[in-house]
Order: sequence, then C-alpha cells, then structure tokens
Amino acid sequence: MASSHSQCLGNPPNLSLTSGIGSVQELGGLKAYVTGPQDSKLAILLISDVFGYEAPNLRKLADKVAANGFLVAVPDFFYGDPLDLGIPNVDWQSWLKVHGTDKGCEDAKPVISALRSKGVTSIGAAGFCWGGVVVVKLARSDDIQAGVVLHPGPITEDDINEVKVPIAILGAEIDNSSPPENVKHFGEILSAKSGVDSFVKIYPGVSHGWTVRYSDDDASAVKSAEEAHEDMLNWFTKYVK
Repeated sequence: MASSHSQCLGNPPNLSLTSGIGSVQELGGLKAYVTGPQDSKLAILLISDVFGYEAPNLRKLADKVAANGFLVAVPDFFYGDPLDLGIPNVDWQSWLKVHGTDKGCEDAKPVISALRSKGVTSIGAAGFCWGGVVVVKLARSDDIQAGVVLHPGPITEDDINEVKVPIAILGAEIDNSSPPENVKHFGEILSAKSGVDSFVKIYPGVSHGWTVRYSDDDASAVKSAEEAHEDMLNWFTKYVK
C-alpha cells in the first residue's frame, strides 16, 4: 500500500505559518489562510494535500488566485495536525483514519456557509491529492459552483458519476495514486454526462504533487506548475461568476 502512495508523500513542504500576503482567520469553525478582496462576491476554496494549509507554495498559489479578484480561503482541515514526516516511523494510515476525506467534506460545509454569510454568491473549490478527493465529494452537491481536482488521491467511479457541477481534472503523466488511464476514464464518464461541463488534461513529464510540491529553483517544474495554475484559474474565471 505504502509504495503506491509514496508519491503522495514526496518532496514535503517546509511549513510556515507566516508565509503569504494574506492572514489567518477563523472561518466556519476552522482556522483558514484568507487572501484577496474581503468584499468579493466570488470565492475559491483551496483544499490542501496531507501537508496542510501552511505550505508556502499553496499559499503563494492562493495569493495568485486572489490577484484575479477572488476571495480565497485555505482552511486547516487537519486542526493543526498535518501529516508530519519528521516523526520517526510515522503511521500515516492511522493519521488518514483520523483525517478522512468524508470528514473533510463535512468540515468544508460550515466554511462555505461562512463565506456565503459574508455576501459571497459563487464558490469554486480546488483540491490537491487528499483535497482533490474532498472537492469531488463537494461537487456532488450544489455547495460549490465549480471544482478543479489536481493530481487527486483515490477517487471512485461512483464519486465521478455523482458530480453535478463543472469540474476539471488535472493529472500527472507519472502518478501511481491517480494514473493517467484512470483520469482519462473519469473524463469519459464526465463527457457522457449531459449538463455537466468537464475538462481533463494530463501534463507530460510531471509526477503526482507537481502543482504545489515543486522546487522553486527548478525552472521546468515551476513552468509545469504554472501551466496547471493557469488552467485552474481559467476554469474558475469561466464558471465562478
């Protein structure tokens, strides 16, 4: 089991509570990194991978999305307990039992309500690995208006069959957790659904986690990440309005 998920744990970020130009606020009972125009009617939820909401690249991406006029929230769905690979022999299967994606989906709902109470009328959600699974679950309801899933964790055909909102799935060519053939198959299921727009893309030469766990000094890795960020932004610009 661990080997098929080793990519999910590769190149972990150096967490920093102070990274980004936004601020940490309480939102729907959770701490959240919040950035962008506070009076925007359009909001984007970014749902992290197992390393949580203090990851600098994730916050940098939140700031980039916010610069396009969105209020962006990155909630701490792990309640201050992201997966810590610095713990010797960390039992990440036990960690996952405590921090399951079904719970993440439920915890997202008060955050969405809190955004709506601020006057937000349209919400998109993007998720990475663990967060990608949460976004697919949210996309089964009208809690969000659009979703983007980036190098998702294990999502099922049943989840995809129940998607009700426009959804983009951005996958890596090298991905044990969500192989390209699975992603393409999900695309086929989605394109056969009437009334649900979808976009599926496999990025060549990159591996799982490439959109948020790249090294800043690797120009080609940054370029591949930025291409995915642009595709994500285009999707939200189209459907969160």
